[in-house]
Amino acid sequence: MSKVKPSPLPPGTFIGGYQVVRKVAAGGFGVVYLATDNDGQQVAIKEYLPASLTTRDPGDLAPQVAPEKLSLYRLGLKSFFEEGRSLAQISHPSVVSVMNFFRENDTVYMVMNYLEGASLQDFILIARDLKQPKVFRESTIRSLFEEILRGLRIVHQHKMLHLDIKPANIFITDDNKAVLIDFGAAREVLSKEGNFIRPMYTPGFAAPEMYRRDSTMGPWTDIYAIGACMFACMQGYPPNEAPQRVNNDPMAAAWKRLQGVYSDNLIEVVQWCMALDPLARPQSVFALQKELNSPGERRYTRLSVGEKVRLQFDNMVTGTKKTVLKATEPSKKSR
Repeated sequence: MSKVKPSPLPPGTFIGGYQVVRKVAAGGFGVVYLATDNDGQQVAIKEYLPASLTTRDPGDLAPQVAPEKLSLYRLGLKSFFEEGRSLAQISHPSVVSVMNFFRENDTVYMVMNYLEGASLQDFILIARDLKQPKVFRESTIRSLFEEILRGLRIVHQHKMLHLDIKPANIFITDDNKAVLIDFGAAREVLSKEGNFIRPMYTPGFAAPEMYRRDSTMGPWTDIYAIGACMFACMQGYPPNEAPQRVNNDPMAAAWKRLQGVYSDNLIEVVQWCMALDPLARPQSVFALQKELNSPGERRYTRLSVGEKVRLQFDNMVTGTKKTVLKATEPSKKSR
């Protein structure tokens, strides 16, 4: 029997001077609420509430933690609090803005600017279902990730890592800004301690080193995820999970399908980001930006007639013919 998830705070609850309007989202490590401040301005509040460590009955404010899980809960709580403090020092349009963070009800809350729009994942799902040769245009992919990398570079300069970059955590606002949301510091700290319930990562977007407890994380870990996100924008689907790529990498067939559809340069950049060896990837966001922004020739592999026929057949069979996202938009979400 599966464990019952802790109940979210009910609408109307007051915490730290904010009033909860409704739950917006929930994950394994917390709940996000739409709330209003004393002036009636909308904010998003993320509550540290790891589902594997806590319980909470409907109507209660404080989570309940079993004695044997208390030290692990507090470890994650400390990491979540430090993450809020670090993010509050970052001011960049491509990084979620943390306006306040506070302790209350035996947990921690992070107050962020309220975003309206949809995630990159929503756009990918719509685009791929249109079954055109491309999911997004190459120019769209380059400009989108140039914007995200500017924000990620600032994050790394503050000695932080995101550790859960994926299309669902790249938010496209209604005023066309791309914003990194939902950092994973607490998630990563808890994954290194005890027998915490896994997965602690998102299959397809997590670098190989995230599967090993004795490995070293660094900017190259987030860069692998950036490459995986770019691949998802090209293919419409996540790449193969890192452990599946160690022997007889199935990604080889995917790279071949992209030849002639996207420039050799873009394919090579994504392959560079997604190298299984951390040392074979760009070691900094700056190095990746330099290559992605390179004005070099956008060469496309010349495919033979037979290769073109096989490519078209493969796309028809697997449903991977995609489209450039134009006027079509997903249903609106808020964050």
